[in-house]
Amino acid sequence: MDKARILILSASFGDGHNTAAHHLAQALSPRNEVRIADPCDLGSPKTNRFLCKIYREVTTYTPWLWALIYRSTDRQDFTKPLPLLKPTEDALGTLLDEFLPDLIVCTYPIYPYILERLFESRKKVPIVTIITDSIEINAAWTRSPSDHLLVTDNHTRESLITQKIAPERITITGFPVSTRFGELPKLTPDAHISPFKVLYFPTSRSPHVRKIMRSVLEHDTHITVVLGHNVRRLYRKAHEIKQEYPHRVTLKGWTKKVPDLLCSHHLVVGKAGGATVHEALAAQCPMLVHHIVPGQEEGNIELLERLEVGRPATDPQKISDAIGRLLSDKGALWRQQKANLLAHAIPDSAANAAKFIESKLPDS
Repeated sequence: MDKARILILSASFGDGHNTAAHHLAQALSPRNEVRIADPCDLGSPKTNRFLCKIYREVTTYTPWLWALIYRSTDRQDFTKPLPLLKPTEDALGTLLDEFLPDLIVCTYPIYPYILERLFESRKKVPIVTIITDSIEINAAWTRSPSDHLLVTDNHTRESLITQKIAPERITITGFPVSTRFGELPKLTPDAHISPFKVLYFPTSRSPHVRKIMRSVLEHDTHITVVLGHNVRRLYRKAHEIKQEYPHRVTLKGWTKKVPDLLCSHHLVVGKAGGATVHEALAAQCPMLVHHIVPGQEEGNIELLERLEVGRPATDPQKISDAIGRLLSDKGALWRQQKANLLAHAIPDSAANAAKFIESKLPDS
């Protein structure tokens, strides 16, 4: 029997779309023929790289400007062809003709609109959209002509229903994370908290790396700093602190061990991106958010606060104060957050999404 062909469409504006696509493909691949594609990049690689760079710069240095851009997309009518997206539309049409998918998954909101136009001259197949944000959902997602919407949690589902989305179109699967989260042991609420192990993900141009590290080290802590692809830019700053505290600081570059690190640390300090927040939830690791991109990430913060498992702490002093509260009274607040996470974590989210998608294949 031939395997079903599943096409996953992603984009490189932020890490969440590609992360969700990658982990979903891993869950689907054993039983299906799966292809991940980025039509924005296929259609116009140079323009796409330029726009991705602009996105990173604006969200890092002028988040107020990104807030204006984000709100403007709330009003954009994507049902009509846009000249800027013509290369993307052409590339996606070619991809459909070559791959002939039985079902299409979108982790980026504009593709279903393009697909609807392309289906006017091609065989229509089911479209499943994975909404990679939580609670604060842009209208580009909610007006999508997708057949099915997969969401991260019940709060997001309720938010969509209040926006007049039919409940039968919405399914809670969780944000697709690595299957490793379901396999790894987690710290339990009664775990020892001395030293309190903090995992820190600085942003690419974080101006406060040293100050944040020092604020963490004011307490009985050990800090692991994951520099990722920012090693060249941030290593000197981070290494300076490591020299001051040689036995309490660990520095890592790019690593595939993020699930292991999240599951073995008491707290993560990072940005409020969809992938980071939902990986922390899957690892049952409380979170402090040091950088927020207005718009899509505000909903992720709200989710952490509603679940009572994390909060924003956007400067070194706030981070130090927050850690102090977590550790006071023998770690009572931290232990409560761990218990809350135990009730809300969805470590098998990629498998959940894969199972749903396979159930919507034609003739399934």
